[in-house]
Amino acid sequence: MLPFDILRKDPSEWGTLDLSGFPSRNSKEIREPEIFAFARELREKYQRVGAIGFCYTGWAVFRLVARTIGGLVDCISTAHPSWLTEEEIEGVGVPVQIPAPKTDPVFTPELKDLCHRVVPYDFQHFPALEHGFAVRDDRENDAELKGLVRAKNAAVYFLNQYLH
Repeated sequence: MLPFDILRKDPSEWGTLDLSGFPSRNSKEIREPEIFAFARELREKYQRVGAIGFCYTGWAVFRLVARTIGGLVDCISTAHPSWLTEEEIEGVGVPVQIPAPKTDPVFTPELKDLCHRVVPYDFQHFPALEHGFAVRDDRENDAELKGLVRAKNAAVYFLNQYLH
């Protein structure tokens, strides 16, 4: 059973997760080689490849489409991306989709503005939601659940558009 499945059954288990240790166990330096290796394997097998990275993996899909890397994926979708830098945004060379909430302390107004200026992308606005809406799956929060479904449907449509 996955950690979030456990939490859904028993929210009191939040205290058992080592969230403070997550960044050091999953830094860009640690995960990027694994992600790139997987993307290279996919590229060898398939003519068209897309990537989705919600929240924490938003930085990773932006790195996969950096002009300096070249050719690992043909398009990306990333809802409320985290750990994203200006350099990663400026390096984009393929179509991008970003479902983003109005309130997001991680995907800041400055990063959104930079995307508006330099990224050829499909911006999906979720004004009533907050950072993390597309991964939480809070079935008690109707607006968040509808946002999650809308973000998923938008990503599927976007990927179909650029990969078929």
